[in-house]
Amino acid sequence: MTQIYDGAGNVIPVTVIQAGPCHVLQVKTRERDGYEAVQLGYLDKPRPRPGQSRASRRLASRSQRGHVANLDSKRQRARTAAGVASVAKANCEPKRLVREFRVAPGDYRVGQELRVDVFCEVGAVDVVGTSKGRGTAGAMKRHNYRGQRASHGVKKCHRHVGSIGCSADPSRVVKGRRMAGHYGAARCTVRNLKLVLVDVENDLLLVHGAIPGPTGGYVLVRPTNKLPRPKRKPEVRARAGAQEQQEE
Repeated sequence: MTQIYDGAGNVIPVTVIQAGPCHVLQVKTRERDGYEAVQLGYLDKPRPRPGQSRASRRLASRSQRGHVANLDSKRQRARTAAGVASVAKANCEPKRLVREFRVAPGDYRVGQELRVDVFCEVGAVDVVGTSKGRGTAGAMKRHNYRGQRASHGVKKCHRHVGSIGCSADPSRVVKGRRMAGHYGAARCTVRNLKLVLVDVENDLLLVHGAIPGPTGGYVLVRPTNKLPRPKRKPEVRARAGAQEQQEE
């Protein structure tokens, strides 16, 4: 996170997101797959060198390499001989992060490279990520309980939950009672974040406010469907050699 100044001199807290380039790995259609989606891949994953075994998850496996390029195999040769058309491949490097977006295929094609300029006309976005893991936490930290009183008679239980049961009816702990337990490390969505700046040259998005996850974590960015959307469009910084544009 950082902060920038707008034209009026106001400080705006923003989160900088490296949002590209992304490659279209697959285009799912209703006729072939039963649903419509576009599969994107981000950040190249290194391949093993010739003669090197895949000793760690850091290197791309053969299945991951075959997902983006046609590899010669016995099964592939048999399918070709039988007249089965192979699925279109992106012909790019294996990707570290692969996710699908349930959108209409439209003009997307396999192998297409997407940059942040697709957000130039978007006013606000939803950011989906994995929240920071905090391990096992107490009820005060996990659920914002106020705890016990700090008065006479309360001994060494100031941060305890307190009574969790019921009276004779129903004479049990109600299912779903908020208590201590695992906190964080869960899928989290922050909606309707204003898009402040789109840096096309460096593939950066600056969104107003905080997003889930630690620094360097992976997130999904999509146009928001929450109304009302901000009427003001984001500032756009074009690539080198192009004139800067600013839309009000």
